[in-house]
Amino acid sequence: MRDELSQDIFGTFIPEQSHEDPVRRAQIQMKRPLPKRFYESVGIDEREGGFSITLDGKSVKTPAKNLLALPTREAAELVAAEWAGQAEFINPATMPITKLANTAIDAVSNSLAEVFDEIVRFAGTDMLCYRADGPKELVDRQSARWDPLLAWAATAHGTRFFLVEGVMHQEQPAEAIAAYARALERYREPFRISCLNVVTTLTGSAVLALAYADGTFDLDEVWSLAHIDEDWTIEHWGTDAEAEARREARYGEYASAAALFQALQPQS
Repeated sequence: MRDELSQDIFGTFIPEQSHEDPVRRAQIQMKRPLPKRFYESVGIDEREGGFSITLDGKSVKTPAKNLLALPTREAAELVAAEWAGQAEFINPATMPITKLANTAIDAVSNSLAEVFDEIVRFAGTDMLCYRADGPKELVDRQSARWDPLLAWAATAHGTRFFLVEGVMHQEQPAEAIAAYARALERYREPFRISCLNVVTTLTGSAVLALAYADGTFDLDEVWSLAHIDEDWTIEHWGTDAEAEARREARYGEYASAAALFQALQPQS
């Protein structure tokens, strides 16, 4: 019964998300009846190849019936904390790291090359390369904050991208894309690539995702760099509650992916 319940809670992870808007996705989930919590204790079972999550001593399965196991104890502790934090009902909207782990195990592990290539393709249209043609204040802000990041990528990894004014597509040099792929190669593993895919999608920048993975910028600096245009618009035109809720939900998913990524890193 536990395996079927897990399937009911988290659904199918191919495709990963039922709606691209995290606020709308949460609204959809809220309409579904939530199952009652059926367990008392949450544990971690160390076994060959990883650390599995247990409920009342029994192993948890993913929606595809695979063992819910993480590569490091630190990562398993994040997932276990989500299960332990459930109250009377189990709410998947409050378990983003568990959902991301399920996705890595059930989907990305079977399509790692495709997800890896998707991130690399994102670099070919990276947000950091597309610059505003005005007003001058925004143009200057983009240059001041994005140019050093692209300079870092060029120096550290040889990814020398063209800058584009406006939104017309500009094909990037094949050498730059290949260099980016080589830099990303060190993270070619289902869990890490799953995390970086989320970071790439939510920031709009594969270069920012790589900068975060390499430890060049921290969580909040990456988020700030990803929202220069949006923040400039808010400063001049304001925002509304719906937009703020959407941004907060996106940040929650982004921070969860970043937390899992850090927990996967080798401990010194």
